[in-house]
Amino acid sequence: MPTRSTGAITQDWDPVVLHKAKPKAQDLRNPKAVNQALRSGTEVLTVKKFDAGSNRKAGGPAVNVRKLDEGTEPAALERVAGEVRHAIQKARLEKKMSQAELAKQINERTQVVQEYENGKAVPNQAVLAKMERVLGVKLRGKIGK
Repeated sequence: MPTRSTGAITQDWDPVVLHKAKPKAQDLRNPKAVNQALRSGTEVLTVKKFDAGSNRKAGGPAVNVRKLDEGTEPAALERVAGEVRHAIQKARLEKKMSQAELAKQINERTQVVQEYENGKAVPNQAVLAKMERVLGVKLRGKIGK
């Protein structure tokens, strides 16, 4: 049989508080948890994100950044010169190649060859070197200047 202490018996009347574990942020974003909170009348915090879901650009500081960029960099990029365009077309036609065949031989897309022949491409020395090798024509150097 258990023994009892002979001292005065007292009760502990201090309150004991049990806390629930706080829900994780991921659980708070769960649509089920949000709907349950709305049904029970609990306050639900909603935060509107800045420019969320819109495709508009901010008008404020971007203007100043653009002015700085324009001041330090040229406005338009250099395009393929007319002499180079005609030299590519002429050499390709002399070899009786299509744009697709030339593109395949230089390991580029057909669109790249079209852009070079239309003068819309920004000159890339690596691509011009490949074209020179396949077509056997000089495309870089004094011809383009």
